[in-house]
Amino acid sequence: MTRRILLINGPNLNLLGKREPHIYGSTTLADVEASARTQASSLGVELETFQSNHEGAIVDRIQEAAGWGPNCLHDRAPKERVSAIIINPGALTHTSVAVRDALLAVDIPFVELHVSNVHAREPFRKHSHLSDRAVAVICGMGVYGYTAAIEFAARHMKV
Repeated sequence: MTRRILLINGPNLNLLGKREPHIYGSTTLADVEASARTQASSLGVELETFQSNHEGAIVDRIQEAAGWGPNCLHDRAPKERVSAIIINPGALTHTSVAVRDALLAVDIPFVELHVSNVHAREPFRKHSHLSDRAVAVICGMGVYGYTAAIEFAARHMKV
């Protein structure tokens, strides 16, 4: 059975390297994804990536990770399902019950990831709809957080 990790990036993460580089750094999402694929491959894991600025598209992709959802013509065979999710939900962290419900519905273990330290920012960023159900939460490590999340998922989660 192929071990699969799904890396989801939410709204505005397509702007990594451009948006507020003093907070998010200068590394682009394409750079992050390329590095993540190389790392995952070296750990014997297949990595799928997905980014959307739209909450519903993220919900659909989470459901598809379990072989469900509107874009699945039939249920995925167990060997094709995702074993773990790493999600940087961006602003949806603080607003989306729909993303939370999708993650709970599919029952796939997940890591919540943030490039910045959300606890050192505006007060509204301190609340997460996901962290109480995440296996782990990584924040404030810059894009290195992706490296840490993949390492953790590949070595410590049942993927």
